[in-house]
Amino acid sequence: MTTIKPAVDIAARGAIAARTEDIFRRSGALAEGHFELKSGRHSDRYLEKFLVLQDPAATGELVSFWAARYKPNDRFGGVDVVAGPTTGGVILAFEAARQVGVRGIFAEEVRAADGHIHREFRRGFRIEPGERVLLVDDILTTGGSLVAMLPAVEAAGGEIIGCEVLVDRSGGLSTVTSPLTDRRYPLSALWTLEVPTYEPGPATCPGCRRGLALVVPGSSGAAGSG
Repeated sequence: MTTIKPAVDIAARGAIAARTEDIFRRSGALAEGHFELKSGRHSDRYLEKFLVLQDPAATGELVSFWAARYKPNDRFGGVDVVAGPTTGGVILAFEAARQVGVRGIFAEEVRAADGHIHREFRRGFRIEPGERVLLVDDILTTGGSLVAMLPAVEAAGGEIIGCEVLVDRSGGLSTVTSPLTDRRYPLSALWTLEVPTYEPGPATCPGCRRGLALVVPGSSGAAGSG
């Protein structure tokens, strides 16, 4: 059955999205140019999340929108632990946990003997059976980081009550599906941003066609022309 959300809720979500966009723009986190993404595809826009996450006040304000929903005794029933993936998710998980008043943990990428990469909760982090877990992350592109955490939480017996991200640039994912159980979990974002991506080459990528220098975010700088 379809649930129609009250107008006030829709208005509030719009205000939160506008504020999130404002924070990203003011911080310079939304850059324009010619970028190579982790997927190998190119884009004319890039979100450098750490220009926001370096600012405790901005990060705290954004996380407060989540905390208001998941504090105990509200309609979501509260949360026992907040978890995020390395690296940006570490900051967000701990700030969300601080504001809600629970534990904050993170999951790391681990390579198994067969070469398979998965995420684990290490360093003494534990999720007890039945604990209510909120998963958080920064920028959603494919949902891979969140999906990789689901089996670790499920295997521990945790109950995933929601998945939250700052920015959704996936094209509108509303759920993430566990590769372990095929169970779907609700996903929501503070701000949804449409960012077209292109296959490299002048036939498909506007930046390559214009001969713009290709920037690889996170590297030492430009990586030559597309």
